Amino acid sequence: MQNSIRTIDFTKYSSIKIGPTVDVLVINEIADYSEYQIIGRANNLLLSSNAPKFAILGEEFDYIRREDNLLYVGCATTSGKLLTYVRKNNIANLEFLAKLPGNLGGLVKMNAGLKSWEIFNYVHSIKTKDGYIKKEDVNYSYRHTQLNTIVYEVVFNIEEGFSKDKLKEFNKMRDNQPHIPSAGSCFKNPKDDYAGRLIEAVGLKGYKIGNMSFSQEHANFLVNLGGGTYEEAVEIINLAKSRIKDQFNIDIEEEVIIY
Repeated sequence: MQNSIRTIDFTKYSSIKIGPTVDVLVINEIADYSEYQIIGRANNLLLSSNAPKFAILGEEFDYIRREDNLLYVGCATTSGKLLTYVRKNNIANLEFLAKLPGNLGGLVKMNAGLKSWEIFNYVHSIKTKDGYIKKEDVNYSYRHTQLNTIVYEVVFNIEEGFSKDKLKEFNKMRDNQPHIPSAGSCFKNPKDDYAGRLIEAVGLKGYKIGNMSFSQEHANFLVNLGGGTYEEAVEIINLAKSRIKDQFNIDIEEEVIIY
């Protein structure tokens, strides 16, 4: 299958419902696309009208294949599709994907997870244009990887024993998250603290600028109340960063990716 172009309106496509309408490259062939930024499902992106050239992985990279004790997953595969597969095939450790939106490429690139669970804990290797790279040769940490190239496939170690109890636990943890447009967690948790606690402590839980707000339900979720803009989002993010720096001397880092 060849590459193609798709026109995407980010006010509809991205989870925070902000951004321009642009032509996006749909990649179905492994090659060097260093001039493009991969956006996946745009679940943690905040885009300005000056956004760079974007690309998404196409259908060629939407698959799940088991070989011996390894699970090969294309990076255009959604977290929901993989969760359904591991549940059906009694595979352990990926229960935390419940209600964690996105494609595998984005989840691996940011080492996504929930609290102490991280996707890289269960990765065997990843595939880039240069072939397979073992997990131990990737520089990764909490909500971060040093991957400056496209990941086309992720390979997981397989352990038997899907846990319905863990699934329930993860679903319950996510039930306190807002159900209106957002880009998920706005900030990474600093060492030994929680971003949500800090936002609340500086008086910004539920605080609004225009139509953007830190959620009343979960302070670390930046939500779009309807018609929110990039400028309003950046303003409220910068306000939180400066208040947290002033009050706690913490340089809090965004988890949302801003272009």
